[in-house]
Amino acid sequence: MKIDQEKENRRVLLSFANSIRERDVVTYDHSRRVATYAYRLARYLGWSRRDARDLALAGLVHDLGKTWIGNDILLKSDKLSDEERRLMERHPIIGARILIGCDVHPFYVETVLYHHEAWDGRGYPTGLKGEEIPLSARILTIADVFDVLTSQRPYKEPLSLDIARERLLQGSGTSFDPLILRAFLNLLDAQTNFIIPQRFCPLPPKLVELQALEHLLQI
Repeated sequence: MKIDQEKENRRVLLSFANSIRERDVVTYDHSRRVATYAYRLARYLGWSRRDARDLALAGLVHDLGKTWIGNDILLKSDKLSDEERRLMERHPIIGARILIGCDVHPFYVETVLYHHEAWDGRGYPTGLKGEEIPLSARILTIADVFDVLTSQRPYKEPLSLDIARERLLQGSGTSFDPLILRAFLNLLDAQTNFIIPQRFCPLPPKLVELQALEHLLQI
C-alpha cells in the first residue's frame, strides 16, 4: 500500500473503531483485545511489524457490521432464535460492504468478511475451506474465539485459560487452521498473563497517528 493510502486507511478504520465504541462499548472492548491478540500472533508467525499492525487495524473493525444489529439481538442473554442467528451471521457481510463503500484496501475487507469462515468449510458467510480462507482471517478467527471464550458476556461467564485452551484444541482442523492454532497455543504457553483484562477505555484523540494505534493496542 502506498503511504497516502495507508494513512487514509488508518484514518477511516480508527474512525470506525471510534463509532463502534460510541455504539457499543462491549463490542469495542472485545475488538481491541482481538486486535492485540491477532497482532501478537502475527508477529509470532514472522509477520513484519507493519503487516501485523494492518491486521490489528482489521481486528479493530472486524465486528463493524454488528453496529447495524439491534440491541435486542446483540445484547440478548438467551439463546438466539434461528432467524436472529441468521441476522447475526450477516455482520461480516455488512461490515465488509461498509468498508468497500469507503474504498479501503481489499486486505481489510477480506479479513473482516471471512473472519467467521471455518477450516472445514462449515463457517460463514461463504463456506470457504482450508487455505481458500485468507491467512489474515484465519489468524483473526483464533484471536476472536479465544477472546469470546475468556471474556464475560451477557450469556456466559469467562472460561479459565486451561479450559479455553482445550476448547481451541477441540476445533483444530475443523474451526481452525491446525498450524496457526498450534502457534497460538505455543505463544499462549510461552507468555505469562497473556489474557488482556476486560476494561473500557476511550480512543486517543489523534486517531490518524500511528502512535494512537500503538497506544490503543498496547503494542
